Amino acid sequence: MLARRQLSRPAARVRRSRREPADEGLLWLFDLDNTLHDTSHAIFPKIDAGMTRAVSELLDVDVDAANEYRTRYWKRYGATVIGMVRHHGADPHRFLHRSHDFDVKPLVRAEKGLAGKLKRLPGRKVLLTNAPLHYARAVLRHLGILQQFDALWGIEQMRLHGEFRPKPSAALLRYVLAHEGVSARRAVLVEDTLENLRGARRAGLRTVHVYHPGTPFARAHRHRPGYVDLRVNCVTDLLLRRRPLRG
Repeated sequence: MLARRQLSRPAARVRRSRREPADEGLLWLFDLDNTLHDTSHAIFPKIDAGMTRAVSELLDVDVDAANEYRTRYWKRYGATVIGMVRHHGADPHRFLHRSHDFDVKPLVRAEKGLAGKLKRLPGRKVLLTNAPLHYARAVLRHLGILQQFDALWGIEQMRLHGEFRPKPSAALLRYVLAHEGVSARRAVLVEDTLENLRGARRAGLRTVHVYHPGTPFARAHRHRPGYVDLRVNCVTDLLLRRRPLRG
């Protein structure tokens, strides 16, 4: 009971979980950007500009210096906000709101009928994104798929022992599974970033690579690595080809 209390509801709950048939009781952990919608279409440039602006304002540096900080921290920690907190004492919530301060409605592009397709995918769905929660919620709401998810995990919730541990952290994934009450063998990470899928495999999860050419470094990984169980292009493809994940 003590261990359970220590996992004290970091995720944002959307709705009460429903029981699924035993043979379909998978937990689907969905990434957001370039997985459920096409971020490279228009949103990535907005995020890049917002991150640069937020860094520039906080550190009182010009755009070139801000871009250098932003890129350095993203490569080192997997998220610019981590470097800003560790090295400059930034308020993470204020920084994330400032860096993602734009209207997603005119920018979002995704496959048609996404809500119905997710509903037809048996099992529970949880969002697991390194993006901030307010941005993720806005995108899901605009796509009409917010209610398809039991819970939302944004980067604000990805903290262990007071430190940010976003994907690809295997420890973070084990923490999420413990909180959701699911064993690794019943969980699948659906994600466009191969390094995050590698972390999921280290934690014992099954993995689905959503191949998107707009993902950083995608051109260097045209073939399916051994730690990827299934490679798809969209949720429609996942619906049609998910059978190997059920065993």
